[in-house]
Amino acid sequence: MDTTAIRPHRIEPLVAAADALEAIPSTLRIPLAGRALGDRMFPQMAVHDRYAAATLAAIGDDGSRWVGDCYSMWGVLARTRYIREQAQRFMRDYPKAHFVNIGCGLSQYFQWLDNGSTRMTDADLPEVVALRDRLLPPLNARQQTVTVDLTAEDWWRQLRLPRRQGQPLFLLLEGVSMYLSAGQMRGVLDTIGAYAPAGSLLVLDAFSVLATGSAFWHPSLRNTGASIKWGLKRADELEQAHERFCLIDSMDIMAGYDWANAMCSAGFTFMAGMPFYAMYVLSVE
Repeated sequence: MDTTAIRPHRIEPLVAAADALEAIPSTLRIPLAGRALGDRMFPQMAVHDRYAAATLAAIGDDGSRWVGDCYSMWGVLARTRYIREQAQRFMRDYPKAHFVNIGCGLSQYFQWLDNGSTRMTDADLPEVVALRDRLLPPLNARQQTVTVDLTAEDWWRQLRLPRRQGQPLFLLLEGVSMYLSAGQMRGVLDTIGAYAPAGSLLVLDAFSVLATGSAFWHPSLRNTGASIKWGLKRADELEQAHERFCLIDSMDIMAGYDWANAMCSAGFTFMAGMPFYAMYVLSVE
């Protein structure tokens, strides 16, 4: 596997392409900045991403818009570590695992998940894929990048994934659910429940429904113009979304930031019955 860090190239055209992204696709800058700059801010949470810093520089982003939002930078690292741990555990069970990162942005999870036999499908909107193809080409023949529109009824077919047959899949929806409408999110969950092979895992992050609406309270999101459209009303809502789903793990993302956040997170969970923002892992039976 080639682990050489990607060097910025053709910077000006890439800057123009990145700046042209609409509000929701432009949110890819937040996790990219977190992985590029967060290690220095929070060494104890470092993820050692070999590609993020060069990719951020290549789109002409110095990170100044994002590093002031310490909570988001820490949260990106926390969820990256959680996703990586879940995926590596899945890889131990399935050495030839197929990872599917839906809404991949400019992340490069395959750097941590390539054991020589695994496969990776990175998928996003056409404008993001066009940018990704120039910045993060596949590391090898077992990684592919495809376009997908989760609002389309045939999005599973767009990804060319098996329907209930074959080895389980590891499906990742990172930073995606909150930008879909309630109907669109129901459609995504219905499709995964209907088609994913038994034993598949779905890993996603989600806000509480109380976070929906204007994102002015979120320092990073308000820099993109995106708003939060969907959130969970109940802790069991994901598990109840399809008869084949079973919630097997979750993590309150910000509870580990410091003691004050731990207390606030515990209080919110007690009052609302669920975390304000968390990672969830669903198995498909």
